[in-house]
Amino acid sequence: MKLTLYNSLTRRKELFEPQNPARITLYNCGPTVYSHAHIGNARAAVVVDVLFRVLRHIYGGDHVVYVRNITDVDDKIIAAATEQGMPISGITEKYARIYNEDLAALNCLPPTHQPRATDHISHMIGMIGTLLDKGFAYEADGHVFFDVSTYDDYGKLSGNRLENLRSGDRIGEGEAARKRNEADFVLWKPELGGVGWDAPFGRGRPGWHIECSAMVRATLGEVIDIHCGGVDLKFPHHENEIAQSCCANNRTTFARFWVHNEFLNMDSGKMSKSLGNVIPIRDLLGDWDGEVIRLALLKAHYRSELIWTEDLLRESKAQLDGWYRVIEKAVSLGMDRDMRDARPDEKFISTIENDINTMEFLSGLECLKTRFFGEVEKKERLGEHTPGHEIFISILNPFVFMAGFLGFLRSDPQEWFKGGRDTDRFDRRVRDYDNARAQAVAAKKSGNEAKTGELFRRSDTIREELQSEGIIIETGPDGSSWRQT
Repeated sequence: MKLTLYNSLTRRKELFEPQNPARITLYNCGPTVYSHAHIGNARAAVVVDVLFRVLRHIYGGDHVVYVRNITDVDDKIIAAATEQGMPISGITEKYARIYNEDLAALNCLPPTHQPRATDHISHMIGMIGTLLDKGFAYEADGHVFFDVSTYDDYGKLSGNRLENLRSGDRIGEGEAARKRNEADFVLWKPELGGVGWDAPFGRGRPGWHIECSAMVRATLGEVIDIHCGGVDLKFPHHENEIAQSCCANNRTTFARFWVHNEFLNMDSGKMSKSLGNVIPIRDLLGDWDGEVIRLALLKAHYRSELIWTEDLLRESKAQLDGWYRVIEKAVSLGMDRDMRDARPDEKFISTIENDINTMEFLSGLECLKTRFFGEVEKKERLGEHTPGHEIFISILNPFVFMAGFLGFLRSDPQEWFKGGRDTDRFDRRVRDYDNARAQAVAAKKSGNEAKTGELFRRSDTIREELQSEGIIIETGPDGSSWRQT
């Protein structure tokens, strides 16, 4: 098994070879928790979740250390807390909890560690002190800035030439005037809104970039295997992480591989808060199952832009319905739903090990689904009521493994097709439908044509009423059942 990844630092696809196969280190930039995370944030999280699963498959779950941080101190958080008249912890606790709940609904595995910035202030202060002592940073009116002119490799990740760079930070009022160079970025700034910590260079709060560098070093080490994030973070955030980490740690490398996912764009154009087309994950979860959203997010290669539309969600729902029908059919034929001994088809696994090629992997799942139903249909045509053992081994087994590997098929098929609807009420209506049909058949046998027509019309009315609510009645030899459209 060989994993290849496109390395943003070298701008080419490379064979991934860890520093230590017994401890793979993976870091992903987490959310700044002052409001709901949006679907673009979800794409980054789901992409890294798939990479995490691949690494665990290759090296073993105990040998992969995945860190996704929580940024719980930031000017936006302080502003939100001030506006709402509460401590920043009141804001951050709420939205950190919601973020984790949202990702759990998308079936993202929890990270090994989830450090919070406020728990690592001492590490940030220590790193800033080191940068000052080594001459890579300077103080100015209660601020500490990193001097980008002292780091020769600045711009290597993003490709930006130093003389062409605009300011590399979230700038506060008056900060630009204190800088030696336009691209210098802030490491420490004065207390704001009563939020601050004591430091040798003045009471204050950390800059955005130093937070991740300090948390990476504290949880994973000075040089890590893989650093992930959205392409929007490549500059300035990741570029600045490299500069301050390499200089503080006296290293030439901070992360050996940089994996960036492309933008998620709305069908009307780029997603942005200014355009008002940012969709919170929580809002989508109110209308769609988390598996549908997850599949939609994997419908394009992570290095390609993903256009987000209602049609994409509907297409993903229909595709998942097909996969759940495989399980539904298998169970009806007496096969084990759990399939605890399921094993992967390494031919298909190798596709996702090729730079996380989810598109080809999903195509493999579709091929297995088609083969399964083809074999079942052939045997039923021949009058064989149960499929042979070879179907389980060669088709169903890898299908179940691969779908689960990507984080799908975690629901019971019956519950999936009911979609969390009002089960008791719809069950009663379906029983009423079956009763009306049964009475109609009995009336027809007794020759009561008027009663027969009345009862069939009653059953048709029930069917139509349910259809208007998005419910389809399916009739079988053992009675009727329902599912949502």
